[in-house]
Amino acid sequence: QVQLVESGGGLVQPGGSLRLSCAASGITFSIATMGWYRQAPGKQRDLVALITSGGATAYADSVNGRFTISRDNALNTVYLQMNSLKPEDTAVYYCNARYVGTEYWGQGTPVTVSS
Repeated sequence: QVQLVESGGGLVQPGGSLRLSCAASGITFSIATMGWYRQAPGKQRDLVALITSGGATAYADSVNGRFTISRDNALNTVYLQMNSLKPEDTAVYYCNARYVGTEYWGQGTPVTVSS
């Protein structure tokens, strides 16, 4: 059974930082492409960042230069370091795994950027 468990969300002031974590189980993590998506109220779920099994990364324009995705294959965990947070980053953040032709999702962790 595949499980993706996110943690690290919360309330932060504009300009602050958060680090999200996603622990994966039930897959061979090292060969999965991992990603972070987010969904704000009333909006579609959009890609934030992804990292391939080889370590290549890609980012949405809106977060490029502020967010960093990384992975630790020994811990089966993917991270999203979020710096210089803005109110428009407020959303539920979802972990995603693309593994042997199938996509898996975590339950989401909320991030609120507000003063």
